[in-house]
Amino acid sequence: MVFKRRKGFTLVELLVVIAIIGVMVGLLLPAVQAAREAARRMSCGNNFKQIGLGIHNYHAAFNAIPVQGASGGEPAAPIWWFAARTDGANWRLSYLVGILPFVEQQAMWEQIANPMDTDRNGIIQITATAGPDYPAFGPTPQRIQYAPWATDIPTFRCPSDPGIGLPGLGRTNYAACIGDSSHRGFSGVGVAVDIQSATTPRKPGSIYAVESSYTRDAQVCMRGMFVKHKIGNFRDVLDGLTNTIMCGEIATDLGDRDIRTTVMTGGANENNYTLNPSYCREVANLIDPLRPMFLTAAAAVTGVTDRRGLRWADMSSTQSCMHTILPPNSEHCGDTNGGIGSVISPPSSRHQGGVHVLMGDGAVKFVTDSIEAGNRRSRMVRTGGGLPAGAPSPYGLWGALGTRGNREVITDF
Repeated sequence: MVFKRRKGFTLVELLVVIAIIGVMVGLLLPAVQAAREAARRMSCGNNFKQIGLGIHNYHAAFNAIPVQGASGGEPAAPIWWFAARTDGANWRLSYLVGILPFVEQQAMWEQIANPMDTDRNGIIQITATAGPDYPAFGPTPQRIQYAPWATDIPTFRCPSDPGIGLPGLGRTNYAACIGDSSHRGFSGVGVAVDIQSATTPRKPGSIYAVESSYTRDAQVCMRGMFVKHKIGNFRDVLDGLTNTIMCGEIATDLGDRDIRTTVMTGGANENNYTLNPSYCREVANLIDPLRPMFLTAAAAVTGVTDRRGLRWADMSSTQSCMHTILPPNSEHCGDTNGGIGSVISPPSSRHQGGVHVLMGDGAVKFVTDSIEAGNRRSRMVRTGGGLPAGAPSPYGLWGALGTRGNREVITDF
């Protein structure tokens, strides 16, 4: 009797083929993920280039860089600059607001630059009988009812950052560099917070009444390309635009107690960390030893103002500023009110191994976490126990890149 062999695969052969396919998929998936992240990283760099072009075009138009802490509209009566207001932005707008027309956001700029009246459904309806709800340039940046402040702008977002939605409004991943010292970094050069009150009239065209110790300190300590509440210019950058960081990338907070995106508030005050930037890590013991990228429960988070990058229109250090003190992706250390207090705000990102920085000449570079950053325990330039004015940055190449006119010699990085 003759038996015909049936065509097909045996069970063993099928299992071997399935195993081979599984191994190939396992090998390919990481490569696919890496390719996707490479594409996102390239897109992030392109966004930063657009912001750099926007700043340069702004400078070409106004012979100045956009102000970090622009006035917007002033409230009817003088009041503390950090007060929440609906009748004016109260000197709290970030540099990103000013560059909107230069990054193809003319429609958003038109909304902000004109008064706005909204009904409960958010529909714009300016009427003659009742004035607009918000003046030109809007209320202070925490106002969620003001639609522009709650709008995400793609150019201001890194595609690798998953942060979205409340408690954030319109988020940003690109922050202004304010140098290598955080002393008086909350106020800047134009706010006399020790004398300003509702009964003290402002000097015409200014946000302060008279010069104070705070403004004098800030003039000495804020050595970055951006100085809060000051109209800067490229000619101020004596170290050269190619050698000075203009902006840096930041990760936005996800509510997960990440040390890079949440201000550590374990009882620290400005004297603690301006005299030792590693205070939060080494003295206050606020980092979980079992999960070194996250805070312990003792590092209380008090509110949205202590969380990174949640409001693109807000000029506060936590929201849209960065320092060259601690290396990239280091802990975010500060006092008990990161929104209006002083904080150390290193750049951070969701990219592996480093962050993008925007140089003064518009070039975008990727800086690794291992960049030479000097002595992370060194006191800062500050009045009262700190390094003297004009001292070289104690934070190595990283600190030198963050100063605009300190005469350091910069080598390739």
